[in-house]
Amino acid sequence: MQSSRFFAYLGRLKWIKRWGLKRNVEEENVMEHSWQVATIAHALALIHNNDCGGNVDVDRVVTTALFHDVSEIITGDLPSPVKYYSDKIKNAYKEIEAVAEQELLSMVPESLQPHYHHLLLHSEVPVAINRLVKGADLISAYQKCQTETHAGNTEFKTALDDLERRLRELDMPEITIFMSLFNEGYLMTLDELLAEHDRTHTR
Repeated sequence: MQSSRFFAYLGRLKWIKRWGLKRNVEEENVMEHSWQVATIAHALALIHNNDCGGNVDVDRVVTTALFHDVSEIITGDLPSPVKYYSDKIKNAYKEIEAVAEQELLSMVPESLQPHYHHLLLHSEVPVAINRLVKGADLISAYQKCQTETHAGNTEFKTALDDLERRLRELDMPEITIFMSLFNEGYLMTLDELLAEHDRTHTR
């Protein structure tokens, strides 16, 4: 049986930094971002099914989210201002991304490849699942920008405003519900979180 380097490549996600064009108070890598997107996508999928009349496979949403940026092992993280600077650059990057996805799939043992098609190839992701993962991806980026601007880093102010606009344009009730439930506490300090916990549990 031939050995595979697939997971050796996945392990390198922790070395790929996000937000490369900006000064960061707190650096973020693709591996930790993917975990956060997966946990947010899990909640969005539950909200979609429980509160919005949806019927998606929650586990598939989560696994899709975990793998949503793996092609960056090969391409690196291209900052959004560059990626979307023009249609020509955007389309060229999509082609590079598709080639990278196929290259990663080829590293998976052949007997397992059918189980990875829908995880590694964006073109194989159903629309409903892709929409939830995209929403989770934007929320994760929004929370990153919140953290940076809250720390006084004005580098992220324009990105924060842009992400807020893009979240609104998605027009997803799942996002509205998630933000109303979870976002308020995101910028609280540990002491504030503990004080809130004590207050709500001593009523």
